[in-house]
Amino acid sequence: MAHVEGVAAAQSRISRLATLTPVHRAFHWLHLHQLQLRQWQMEMTAIPAPPFGEAARAAWFLERFEALGLSNVHLDEAGNALGELAGAGTDKSGPCVLLSAHLDTVFPAGTDCMPVEADGRLYGPGICDNAAGLTGLLAIGAALRFANITPPIPILFAANVGEEGEGDLRGMKYLFGQGVYRTRIAAAIALEGSGTSAVVTRALGSKRFRLSVTGPGGHSWSDAGVPNPILILSRALAAFDEIPLPETPRTTLNVGMISGGTSVNSIPESATALLDLRSSDREQLLTTESRLREVFTELLLQLPNLNGSSPQISLETIGDRPAAALPDDSSLLQTIRAVDRHLMLKTELRIGSTDANLPLSLGLPAVAMGTGGTGGGIHTLQEWYDPSGRETALRRILLTLLDTTQRAAG
Repeated sequence: MAHVEGVAAAQSRISRLATLTPVHRAFHWLHLHQLQLRQWQMEMTAIPAPPFGEAARAAWFLERFEALGLSNVHLDEAGNALGELAGAGTDKSGPCVLLSAHLDTVFPAGTDCMPVEADGRLYGPGICDNAAGLTGLLAIGAALRFANITPPIPILFAANVGEEGEGDLRGMKYLFGQGVYRTRIAAAIALEGSGTSAVVTRALGSKRFRLSVTGPGGHSWSDAGVPNPILILSRALAAFDEIPLPETPRTTLNVGMISGGTSVNSIPESATALLDLRSSDREQLLTTESRLREVFTELLLQLPNLNGSSPQISLETIGDRPAAALPDDSSLLQTIRAVDRHLMLKTELRIGSTDANLPLSLGLPAVAMGTGGTGGGIHTLQEWYDPSGRETALRRILLTLLDTTQRAAG
């Protein structure tokens, strides 16, 4: 009964919110400035933001935040570009709501990121993931400023680092772990790529490992019999492949990269593999990791018997993304459902690994939302984005954000 009443109350709030003149002014800005959004998206895509190399794009965002008139614009110690839309209150230590989008792409330094436009589509590495999300971040900030909307509590805008790959959510981990806003953020919305009706409410957890084997190496003929790191690595990976993985909760273990060796006639001195363990359930993730380490320990016990030599083997954790979920009766989810009903959208609940993982794991209401349009070729050089329909998704985000600030203000 309480859940039903909560949904009804949310629908009533959204219906009232959508009739307010300042909200209509914000919608009007979004409608009139689609070309500006496209220009921003092309401009930021041309600025490379490889893993651990987001500084140039972050600097560009600081300039945009200043131009929008946000306050307290600065770069934090992790490299996140931050700015505030001040709230109506005067409490500088009170709650705020985080709206974020990640700066980084998966593409290494040196990648040609210059975008092009053809037949209504934008093409370029990272043009959708996550230039679309970053454009949404600027769009919401600009619309709120144009409409002179002052939320009841501050909105923290963050163009954050470290979402992709080995970035391991380092931007979010800093914000919620050491950053000056760590005790103030009451709710979080991460803007991620394209799409209008999907919302990520379940955080897919992952642990990532580097398995390394080293040995003396040598010549394939004269040093034959010396322990071969590639063979030992292969033995370990074969053993890992035998670990049972449940279908429910779904759990996966992938070997994504293998490297080692110098030539066909050399016994390698080292070999390395990168592993990715994922599960939708926090406990299952820990259980499977424990089994992985048991298998690793068993392999260690066998090593002294390998031809009388002592190769070294290590299993290093290089990534840790927590699994979590937004409760079905969360007020944030009720707000999104109410907004979707108002906009005649069908709410699609998704699971994914996003910046929302971190706040969700801390028990905070958080989601990841698409910023409209469609995209494809994600994480490839052929990545594309079609902005058709972007305006609806931005209205969705705006209404959700404003209602969330009201709820967080109490």
